[in-house]
Parts: sequence; C-alpha cells; structure tokens
Amino acid sequence: MEVLRRSSVFAAEVMEVFDRSPTDKELVSQAKALCRDYINSRLIRAGVSWSKPECNAPVPGGKLAEVSAILLRLGDELEYIRPNVYRNIARQLNISLHSETVVTDAFLAVAAQIFTAGITWGKVVSLYAVAAGLAVDCVRHAQPAMVHTIVDCLGEFVRKTLVTWLKRRGGWADITKCVVNTDPSLRSHWLVAAVCSFGHFLKAIFFVLLPER
Repeated sequence: MEVLRRSSVFAAEVMEVFDRSPTDKELVSQAKALCRDYINSRLIRAGVSWSKPECNAPVPGGKLAEVSAILLRLGDELEYIRPNVYRNIARQLNISLHSETVVTDAFLAVAAQIFTAGITWGKVVSLYAVAAGLAVDCVRHAQPAMVHTIVDCLGEFVRKTLVTWLKRRGGWADITKCVVNTDPSLRSHWLVAAVCSFGHFLKAIFFVLLPER
C-alpha cells in the first residue's frame, strides 16, 4: 500500500507551496497528501493490518505536518462528539464495497450534500472523516485498492468545489486558526453543526442511492 505513503520526496514538494500562494493543482496535491495521512492514522487506530510496512512511514514534515496534525485533532473532536456517525459508513449507506463506481458515487454524493449550504472548516474536517471511515471499511472488507480511489475522489472534489474557497483563505494553513484557542468548548458549535449535518445527509444519501443498489 505504498500508494498511501510516498512521503519523503512528494511531501517536500508539497511543503514548498506553503511559503507562497498555492496554485489549484498544488492545493489538490496537498488535499490528497492530507487525506493519505488522515486515512493512515485512522487505519492504525482501527488496528487494521497492512501487508507492507511502508504505509507506516512518518507523516510529512514542516508546515504540512502542522496542518495534518490539526486536521487530525479536529477530526478527533468531531468523532468524539458522535462516535458512531463516522464508523461503518458503508453499512449506513448500505452500499457494496466491491464496486469502484458504487464507492465513488456514494462518496461524491455525500461530499456534495455536506457542502450544499456552504463551506466551513468544520465541513472540510467532516469530509476527511467520511473518507477515512469509508477507507477503513474498504480495508476491513478486503478491498484495500479502494483506498486509492477514495483519495482520488476527494482530490477531484476539492478541485471542483473547494479550491476557490481555499485560495481566498491563503490555502490549507488557514485551518490553524481553528485551534488558536485551546478551549474545545469554544469550537463545539461548528463541530456539532458538521456532525448534525452529516448525520442528516447520510439518511438523505441512503434514499438517493437506493435505486442503484
């Protein structure tokens, strides 16, 4: 599963763009690198075994590592609020993990619904939690190749939907402003909103996908 971790050279290239205004392509590359880190963290936490040890390579250094750490920290808080929302996502959506088309369509449908009412960092964190939860489901059901598909889907969604918003905020480093204050209660409002929205969207997407199963 080296596709999850091409850390050293790739991370160095991605890290450089934090020192200047990133291009669309660079923002998407960063999004995918962050997604790989997020997924890898959740796979380790879930105790999922991998056939290749490379997947446990260190996370990228520098500013990208800081962004990744904050994304994971906010994800921890989001998942702590509603621990069952971001687990067993495939079961909640009632989809098969053996079809790349089904997995792709389901992920993109949920992603689109999450951002229907606008874009916030809370919803971005929710998107990554969904990707990681679905990736864990895929690996547990002997479909590890789907992880790469999920990472690519997230990158494509970022390219089409989030790049303009990210550029207005100067890139991914803007997420660090979400943790300026260390009191978790001061951030609970947007986290709760993200969780509640996703819980509602899961039900909506279930019925959207129903005819295709």
